[in-house]
Amino acid sequence: MNWIYGSWAVLEKDIRLEMRSRYALNMLFMFVLSSLLLIAFASGQEPMSPRMQSALLWIVIVFSASIGLGRSFVAEEERGTVLLLQLNIPGSQVFAGKLIFNFLLLVAVNLVAAFVFRVLLNMTIQDVMLLASSLLLGSIGLAGVTTLLSAIIARATNRGPLLPVLLFPMLVPLLLSVVRASRHALSGGLGWAEVQGDLLTIVGFSGVVITAAFLLFDYVWTD
Repeated sequence: MNWIYGSWAVLEKDIRLEMRSRYALNMLFMFVLSSLLLIAFASGQEPMSPRMQSALLWIVIVFSASIGLGRSFVAEEERGTVLLLQLNIPGSQVFAGKLIFNFLLLVAVNLVAAFVFRVLLNMTIQDVMLLASSLLLGSIGLAGVTTLLSAIIARATNRGPLLPVLLFPMLVPLLLSVVRASRHALSGGLGWAEVQGDLLTIVGFSGVVITAAFLLFDYVWTD
């Protein structure tokens, strides 16, 4: 129970700070809206294939994560609260709270992105549950990688461009699977049976990344 209380305290702190400043939310939503408006203006009235729609949707989500979620630990360094957290809360609890907070931000971004995509680009969803599952599972893996990397680069001098450079090579297996799963959700096809392997890949990737992050985070957090 102490572990849960510690993780909840970190999550509650981040939520309160975000509600006061709305820095990450405003940045993420403005990036999503501006990106999708540019895509809509560029495509005009020409219809897009489900493959293209799925790829563009995840491009927007991944770039949003690389811009907005990288401040999870950078903000702690800027506020000077890193030492306070290290003295009072174990590293695994800090990581769990940050992970859940980043996941909630990604869920909000996914909802906005899918809604705007549906309105502006006439995206047709043949299997809503499959698309929702792909977005949620992909967001878990994306949040796990982003949270760990943001802790690694938080103390770097030139940390601005480091997160995208480190993030994209690690996300290749995840992106290949979530784009295929989302494409089948948009186009229909055989449904769940056709994307079972992709969903298992997403779950396996997310499980391995988050487990490794919990095992390694104490070294990253204290060194």
